[in-house]
Amino acid sequence: MQTKIKIKDTSLNFERESLYPYRFGGSAVTQLWQTAAWLQSESGVSRVGLGTQSPLWSDGNVAGAHSENGANALMFAMSEKALQLIKGISFSDPMELLDSILPEVHAYGKKITGESDLRKTFALNSLVCIDNAAWLLYAHENNFKTFDDMIPVEYRAGLSYRNEKVASIPSFPVGTAIEKIKAAADEGYFILKLKTGSKGTQKEMLAQDLEFLTNVHKAIGHYETPHTKDGKIHYYIDANGRYGSIETLLRFLDHAKKIGAFDQIAVIEEPLGQKDESYVGDVGVTIAADESAHTVQDAMDRVEQGYGTIVVKAIAKTLSMTLKIVQACHKRKVPCISADLTVNPILVDWNKSIAARLAPLPMMNFGLLETNGHQFYKNWGKLESYHPRAGAEWTQTKNGAYTTGRSFYEESGGIFLTSEHYQSLFIEG
Repeated sequence: MQTKIKIKDTSLNFERESLYPYRFGGSAVTQLWQTAAWLQSESGVSRVGLGTQSPLWSDGNVAGAHSENGANALMFAMSEKALQLIKGISFSDPMELLDSILPEVHAYGKKITGESDLRKTFALNSLVCIDNAAWLLYAHENNFKTFDDMIPVEYRAGLSYRNEKVASIPSFPVGTAIEKIKAAADEGYFILKLKTGSKGTQKEMLAQDLEFLTNVHKAIGHYETPHTKDGKIHYYIDANGRYGSIETLLRFLDHAKKIGAFDQIAVIEEPLGQKDESYVGDVGVTIAADESAHTVQDAMDRVEQGYGTIVVKAIAKTLSMTLKIVQACHKRKVPCISADLTVNPILVDWNKSIAARLAPLPMMNFGLLETNGHQFYKNWGKLESYHPRAGAEWTQTKNGAYTTGRSFYEESGGIFLTSEHYQSLFIEG
């Protein structure tokens, strides 16, 4: 019998973290707000949950209509709205809590952004810190000691795999100096995320994307690795919904065939717009849904359109929604992969906790986890020091992978431990 948890008090805070500009979706991000939600239960116990906001990823229309700080402020206001909604209410598990507030938070977001078609992902991104705090409270109140114990029984089947290693996937925007990409391959990274969907018209975008792929493949396409079944480096392409038609996607793929890169494309993520219902199951490569798969129904709609995998982001769409999507995909034998939102090191381990438990894609022997914070945060080393298990083996990439052995699972990636830094953002009493 699960303990009923009543929220007595709440608080919210954030810190800005500067980035080396990260270009995607036809624009760029230069800072990311790290949000922290503090929840206290009626029993007097409190927990802090973290989130990383990304308005550009969540809804490009909102990001384009406001300054970078303005778009972040709107999302932060939605987090505050959610905390006001849950103060004084009771819940049995965080999934129930999320279901009870998501519609109203989404509606509030439409109102304050002026976007009647606001992506639900924008609301989910605003709720990550609150959802994480709720899971930590839930674990404490029910005496769950590990991540596996915390996951409700009916959602465990999709997370029953135990990868001993998880591939660490760096990300490279269009226009990245080829020397940087080559350096990553030299370090042992064997799956590289290549951001396409360059800035400009569709014609300008495609020309830049084709040139980028050509240059990358010429530089590292011949590299050998023991970690993929064909022994070659693989490319993870992400256009962030910038391709205006399936014809543009097919032209990209034709070029990949022409230069010999086609067979090394592991997956292409979100090539088309959110409302594009084109069937993509016959283009010859696995197409992934990410920001368009807001909910279980959205994910299943994409599966019907031929999408071969769903990208899950517990650190962007909440752990609660991720569990539902993973389980629905598991029932339909659709694989999932785990991707980043350029989150802080603690959230990397929340995300890694999912990636380590997902069955590998057919061409891989590892779990997959995109993680690019070390590339873009100007103060990544400082952020690493906030992790309560800073320096643990499973927090370090070696030869392109994380080792997720016994200690990782036994310690649940350190997510149950208190970060003194983020705890210090709140004064109780």
